[in-house]
Amino acid sequence: MTKYFLLLLVPFLGLAQKQTFDQRLFDSYENFRETSIDKRRFKHRDIQPLIDSLKSEKGFEINLLGKSIQGRTISMISAGEGETQILLWSQMHGDEPTATAAMFDIINYFKTDKTLLKNVKVHFIPMLNPDGAEIFNRRNAIGIDINRDAQRLQSPESKLLKNARDSLDADFGFNLHDQSKYYNTKQTLKPATISFLAPAFNAEKDINQTRGNAMRVIAKMNSVLQRYARGQIGRYSDEFEPRAFGDNMQKWGTSTILIESGGYYEDPEKQFIRKLNYVSILSAIESISSDSYQSMTLDQYLSIPKNDRKLFDLKIENLAFSYLGMDFKIDIGVNRYEIENKDHSEFYYVGKISDIGDLSSNFGYETVDAEGFTFKVGETYPKILNDFDDFMALDFSTLLSQGYTSVSINNLPEEIKFTSMPMNIIDIKKIKIPKNNSIPSPHLKLGKEATFLLSKNEKVVYAIINGFVYYVSEGKNTVKNGVVK
Repeated sequence: MTKYFLLLLVPFLGLAQKQTFDQRLFDSYENFRETSIDKRRFKHRDIQPLIDSLKSEKGFEINLLGKSIQGRTISMISAGEGETQILLWSQMHGDEPTATAAMFDIINYFKTDKTLLKNVKVHFIPMLNPDGAEIFNRRNAIGIDINRDAQRLQSPESKLLKNARDSLDADFGFNLHDQSKYYNTKQTLKPATISFLAPAFNAEKDINQTRGNAMRVIAKMNSVLQRYARGQIGRYSDEFEPRAFGDNMQKWGTSTILIESGGYYEDPEKQFIRKLNYVSILSAIESISSDSYQSMTLDQYLSIPKNDRKLFDLKIENLAFSYLGMDFKIDIGVNRYEIENKDHSEFYYVGKISDIGDLSSNFGYETVDAEGFTFKVGETYPKILNDFDDFMALDFSTLLSQGYTSVSINNLPEEIKFTSMPMNIIDIKKIKIPKNNSIPSPHLKLGKEATFLLSKNEKVVYAIINGFVYYVSEGKNTVKNGVVK
C-alpha cells in the first residue's frame, strides 16, 4: 500500500516542482534588482548613469525625448523586435518613484533574457518629471500636475509623453504611480499594496476593445499578485477625469493600465512593493507577447475589490478617557508623516492624531486594544541634560514608567532632528521653558502630537511616543523615532 501511494505521489511532486513564469521571476528577483537604488528619494543624477550605460548594451536604444522645465534630460529606453508597442512611463509625479526603480530591475532582466521581446517592443520613460523628483514633489517646476495636463499640454513634460505615444502609436500603456499607504482593500484591514485601473475614456465609463484589453491584462496581473500579496490588491476609482493622461491614452487608442503602489507592512521604502511591480509588469508583458491575456475575462477584472481609505498607522481601540469630570470610551487613529531633510534625500516621522471617536470601521497597520487602560499625559523629565551623549545614557524604560515622555537637552547639535529612542527631545535653545522644566505633552487633541501614555491600575504599560508604541512592561521597542521639538 505504501509503495503504491509513493508511485502515485511521484508525478504530483514533479508538477509541484515546476514553477510558473511569475514564480521564477519572484524567486530570482535579487539577481536582477538594481542595487544602486534602494530608497525612494533618488534623483535624476542617480538614474542618468544607468541610462547612459545602456547606450553600449546590445539590444537597447536610448532616445532623448527632450528636457524638463529646469533643463534635465528626459529619455526613453527601448528594447524588442515585435510589432506590438508597449509604452511605460513613471514618476510623472516626482514623489512617486516605486515603479521607476522597478523599471531598472526589468531592464536588467532584459539584458539577460530577451525571449519576451520577440513579439513586442517595450519603451520605458523612467522619470517623466525629474524636476519634481529633485525635491520629491508631486508637481513640476512651475507647479503643474502633469497628470492633469493631457488636454492643454502646457508643460514640456506633457508634450514629450504625448509625442512619444503618438510616434509609437502605442498599443499598450502602463501609467505608473504611487498612492497613499492609507488605502485598504474595501471592507478589509489589508492595505491596498497594489491598485489597478483600466481608466475610463468617457463619462459613461463605456468599455470598448481598447479598454477591455487593458482590463484583461490587469486581470492577469491580479491573478499573479494574489500569490504574493493575497487580499492586498485593489481597484482604483474609475471616475472619468478628462484632463488625465490615463483617461486620454485610453481614448487615443492605447490600452492603458494604471498601477498605484500603496503600502505594505514594514516596508517604508517600498522595496517589496517594487518587487511586486517587477513581477506583475513582466508577467503582463509576457501575457501581451503570448496573447494569453485574451483568456482573461472582464468579470475577473471587475471582481477586484475597490480601494477604500480606512487605514491608520496606529489604531488604539476602547480607550477610557476623562475630560471635565466626564468619562468617555474612544478610539484614536494616528498617522505618521514624513518630514524631509533640506536636500530631500532622507526623512523622519512626525506622528499626529488623525481621528478620535468611533473608529470601528477603520483599521491600523498596528492596533492596540486599550480596553481597561486609561489615557495619561506625559511629563518632561525635570533634569536638563547637557548633551546628546547624556540622553543616550538614560534608562528609558524607567523614565517612561515614571510618566516621562520627553527630555530637555542644553547643547543639542542642529543636525539632530529625531532619535530612535522611545523619548522625545526638547531643544531648550528653541523652546523657552519654565524654571522647573515642567512641560507636559499636549493633551489629546485632533491634529496634534501623538505622544501620551496608557496606564492600568496606575501603572504605565504602553508609551505612545511620536505615534509609535513602546511596550513599557515588556521593554519592547517599536519606536522608529522620537522627535526633537
